[in-house]
Amino acid sequence: MSEKEDLAKQKAAAAAKAKAEAMARKKAKEEAAEKPEGETDIAKQKAAAAAKAKAAAMARKKAKEEAAEKPEGETDIAKQKAAAAAKAKAAAMARKKAKEEAEEKPEGEMDIAKQKAAAAAKAKAAAMARKKAKEEAEEKPEGEMDIAKQKAAAAAKAKAAAAAKAKAAAAAKNRTAVKESEEINTPSELSLNQSKLDQIVSAIESHVGQDALLEHYINRLSKDVPTLVASPDTYFSIAKFLRYDEQLNFSYLSELHGTDFETHMEIYVHLHSFKMNQSVALKVKLDRDSPVIPSLVPLWTGANWPECEAYDLLGINFNEHPDLKRILLGEEWKGYPLRKDYQPYDVEV
Repeated sequence: MSEKEDLAKQKAAAAAKAKAEAMARKKAKEEAAEKPEGETDIAKQKAAAAAKAKAAAMARKKAKEEAAEKPEGETDIAKQKAAAAAKAKAAAMARKKAKEEAEEKPEGEMDIAKQKAAAAAKAKAAAMARKKAKEEAEEKPEGEMDIAKQKAAAAAKAKAAAAAKAKAAAAAKNRTAVKESEEINTPSELSLNQSKLDQIVSAIESHVGQDALLEHYINRLSKDVPTLVASPDTYFSIAKFLRYDEQLNFSYLSELHGTDFETHMEIYVHLHSFKMNQSVALKVKLDRDSPVIPSLVPLWTGANWPECEAYDLLGINFNEHPDLKRILLGEEWKGYPLRKDYQPYDVEV
């Protein structure tokens, strides 16, 4: 068939289509003139819908015919363009509809609608991201995927370990600061034991030295017991003075234990004087890496067992102890269980 014949057919089809549309408009106009106003509106709407449906059918038919005539590559491009155009048209229609609905809704309903739309958009974006990641993973060779997974797992593990370490350090620092601040914190009213503390401190400074004590205070959290803090160098001298001074005469050692504060070790000794009818606490801070302190067994034989316990569970060494040994775990045991960083030598134990 020649080009002239094709052109003639196209012109004839266009003329027939134009004539049919003109006849349809004329008929619709005549029917509208005969009908009441309400029916006319309905008829117009029906006619518009029918025309729109007809146009859409014609467009689909034309696209199908053109796709059949085009090579495969051009058909794919055309399909993509058509899909993109349809998607854009649908999005425009959705925005228009949302705008119209928003104008009709009260403010509260609009806010809810916006929130729903935002949530839907977020969910859609997340789904697209997952789909893209899955497609990329499918495209990668198996070896590259394994390496990527291993790197991601290692990075996540390192990040979790760093966060845990930082959290543990902050918690340890906070516990130490809180404990010490709580012990030292003193309300405005004087304790009944304040005069006893002043008497003991004055006696120590007179006989042992002005700088013998690092600090002293009333411990409100422990029944207002007068508390003395010594240095490792003055610890034994102060203890000896408290034991043998005739006015003080702290002849009874009721408690001795060690504590790991992570930043340092600490020895706490609780003494009682029957002559004064008064108790006192003696504390000393030790270097955590090499905790060494003189033994109090030469002053109070009751210090024997608790010093062995502190040695056994915390690794604190007591010089001049008559028989320092592990009393609970045995000499072959690895490590000290009451230290905060203790790791079992045998993980199955």
